[in-house]
Amino acid sequence: MNNLFDNTKKRNVLIGGAWPYANSSLHLGHLAALISGDFLKRYHELLGDNVLYVSGTDCHGTPITERAAREGVNPKDIAERYHKEFKDIFEKMNFSYDLYTKTCDEYHKKHVEDMFLKMYKNNYIYSKKSMQPYCEHCQKFEADRELELICPQCGMVTKGDQCDCGYVPTEEDLIGATCRECRNKTVQKENTHLYLALSKLQKELEQYVNEKQQNWRIASKNETEKYLKEGLKDRAVTRDLSWGIDIPIEGFEDKKMYVWIDAVLGYVTATQKICEEKGQNWEDYWKENNNLRMYMCHGKDNITFHTIILPALLLAMNENYHLPDVMVATQYLNINSEKISKSKGNGITILEMIEKYSVDSLRYYMISHGPENKDVDFTIENYVSIYNSDLVNKFGNFVNRTLKFKELTKIPYGIMDKQIDEQIKEKYKNISNYIENLEFKKACNEIIELIETGNKYYDERKPWIQRKENIEEFNNTIYTCANIIANLSNLIEPIMPETACKLRQYLNISNPSWEQIDIKEEIPLKDIGILFERI
Repeated sequence: MNNLFDNTKKRNVLIGGAWPYANSSLHLGHLAALISGDFLKRYHELLGDNVLYVSGTDCHGTPITERAAREGVNPKDIAERYHKEFKDIFEKMNFSYDLYTKTCDEYHKKHVEDMFLKMYKNNYIYSKKSMQPYCEHCQKFEADRELELICPQCGMVTKGDQCDCGYVPTEEDLIGATCRECRNKTVQKENTHLYLALSKLQKELEQYVNEKQQNWRIASKNETEKYLKEGLKDRAVTRDLSWGIDIPIEGFEDKKMYVWIDAVLGYVTATQKICEEKGQNWEDYWKENNNLRMYMCHGKDNITFHTIILPALLLAMNENYHLPDVMVATQYLNINSEKISKSKGNGITILEMIEKYSVDSLRYYMISHGPENKDVDFTIENYVSIYNSDLVNKFGNFVNRTLKFKELTKIPYGIMDKQIDEQIKEKYKNISNYIENLEFKKACNEIIELIETGNKYYDERKPWIQRKENIEEFNNTIYTCANIIANLSNLIEPIMPETACKLRQYLNISNPSWEQIDIKEEIPLKDIGILFERI
């Protein structure tokens, strides 16, 4: 990965987690896409960087109004219900957001309207009359999501907003599409909307992508280059809806803002809000020349909204915004070899998993075996197998046999094995490199290798014999193993924070950091529990 910042001083790091949509419960696919944000937040805090981690609930748009109509309630009731559920889930999963907000928040709405007006005044948002699908039976203009058509790319029936294959239908594709509500064919009728002049920003966006794409996962590179090669087309930024953010421009009082605009600008408004609360300058995290690194963490179905739309909106304001550096896009998590589908009802919710299994084990699985660079199939059987192998047999066993050694009341002070000491030092370096290159699975493998090294060292040294025959060598063995565990408490903090906290309590370590720990004194041992119960 290209070095975009000065490593010799603290960095300002902004991490944006994709905004989940408030019309259904969060499933494991959402977790696979979002866990990267918390992983990176905790890692950069260990380094001592100035970190902000923001996200929120996407509350506007057609699906929520459709659901509200079915349930006979206000769209805000639906949004608030799921926002509360999402916040509860993220707290249970130990996500360390500095602010998790919502797009129906008044602060967000006001600041997005201000940014929208700036783009309009800079002539990057303009009005245009165009033909739009209109349902004569329902007597209304139809949003893309309210339409159904045959996907030109894969040939399957799809909604008009996006196909499961990833294709986003164009305005031309929607001509003659079917109204999903009444099943009648739509007609074309003239309507006036505001458009974002993406075509005017083509060259600037190409330059941006060329500069930054070496810091993106391959899916982000490929998907973005495809759109740029086709040539960017101007996109409507207003919709005929009653639920959404108002348009601050005369003549468009009957329209609302397209959700993809206000959701991605939420990264800016959330930063502004939390910085106001903390007494910080939000521009330190969004303007150039601040030794800033910006991550965007999302699923592959949201790639272009982060690699093209968000940078375009920032450029259109012409206010020296820093454009996102690193795109952390994940692939799809399939369930039992099937793509997660609401209609099939085959998604496993996050809440269902953490009611049965530990939070840390779920976090570990999603980071070490999630869909990092390719689609991954999730099964409970595979999850249990990895849990028992990595966490119970290797990690838990090593900690247990060291700290619960028969009749051991304290960690003795001894001489650290030099080879083990060098390996620990190397692990910090390797794991850091892997994390900053978005190779999280390899980072996890390095940790498991250190645990395996500890188990092998323990077996070869045979402390159960040393205890009887050579107490000095026994002390050295236990001391060395305890140092491995102490450093594991640092290395696993971004992945399994609850487990890391337990290890720190066992070994009387005050705070985690990304610096090698060297135990300096004897440590009393008490209340050592089992880290992971076998499933």
